[in-house]
Amino acid sequence: MRAAGPGGFLVLPWPGSSGGGSDPETEPGPGEEGRGGLLLGCGALLGLTLICVAVLRKWIAGGVCRCSVRLDGKTVLITGANTGIGKETSRELARRGARVVMACRDLTRAEWAAEEIRRTTGNGNVVIRHLDLASMYSVRQFAKDFLDSEDRLDILINNAGVMMCPKWLTEDGFETQLAVNHLGHFLLTNMLLPKLKSSAPSRVVNVSSIAHQGGRIDFDDLFFSRRPYSSLESYRQSKLANVLFSRELAGRLRGAGVSSFCLHPGVIRTELGRHVQGWFPLLGALLSLPSLLLMKTPTQGCQTTVYCAVTPGLEGRSGQYFSDCAEKEAALEGQDDVVAKKLWEESARLVGLKDTC
Repeated sequence: MRAAGPGGFLVLPWPGSSGGGSDPETEPGPGEEGRGGLLLGCGALLGLTLICVAVLRKWIAGGVCRCSVRLDGKTVLITGANTGIGKETSRELARRGARVVMACRDLTRAEWAAEEIRRTTGNGNVVIRHLDLASMYSVRQFAKDFLDSEDRLDILINNAGVMMCPKWLTEDGFETQLAVNHLGHFLLTNMLLPKLKSSAPSRVVNVSSIAHQGGRIDFDDLFFSRRPYSSLESYRQSKLANVLFSRELAGRLRGAGVSSFCLHPGVIRTELGRHVQGWFPLLGALLSLPSLLLMKTPTQGCQTTVYCAVTPGLEGRSGQYFSDCAEKEAALEGQDDVVAKKLWEESARLVGLKDTC
């Protein structure tokens, strides 16, 4: 009941006052406090999860090349440049003003990629050339045309690769992964050395992988002619070959003004894993969402390649292995100079290269 105050005014009870008891219409219901606490807890959990995801993504992204060196007047050649980290490497170096030669097997896709890079960087000096690293004839023809038409070569980036494909043989009779990932680049680099030397100081950057750890060069059966084929063993062998080739190349070119580096770009969302997904489509579907969180983007994946290509002062580290824009120690298998020399000699024999550095 409302009391009448002096002068006839009504006196209303203060909400929550104890005089006269609590008002059931303003009291929270028995479940409201619990729901409020639950919502608060869920909000805190969501916020913590987002922070953790952001920290995880930053860690997975790895190192970033912060060098701002310009490449005006320089020529860069990148294999496998129409997709993945090759395309993003091309974009980054074009942004720095370089003349970028994109060496690709699929010219239609290469032209689409080149046009996008020209448009997004404002650099019209981006060209495409046909190169099939599975064909030693194609490699020789490409190198001859490049030497005849280009004035210089400042940076050669051996980026193209294939991962864990079925057992395919190339037209030369080589197992595909070793042919594309190593032998094609071995021949290409050796044939372009005159241009690299005349453009010194110049660099060769070989994109390898952490998968070289545990790899083995089986000189008695390089192409799995006698032993059962393992796509993973073959991939590891080819990536170890990249590390050993880079190491041996550095030693042979000491004093020539040409530096050699190899690198692990990280685990990246690209087309490189298409053969694995083809064998295990259900696994690929299940891992598609986690891969968005746990793998680098191509832009993040190209950072170490760019770092090795442009960072001043790396000449003294020629032959070394890099990851996340920092020098790292290669696996013991990749530090064996005896195997590196033997691999060089066997590679030269296989591709028919008589004159090497």
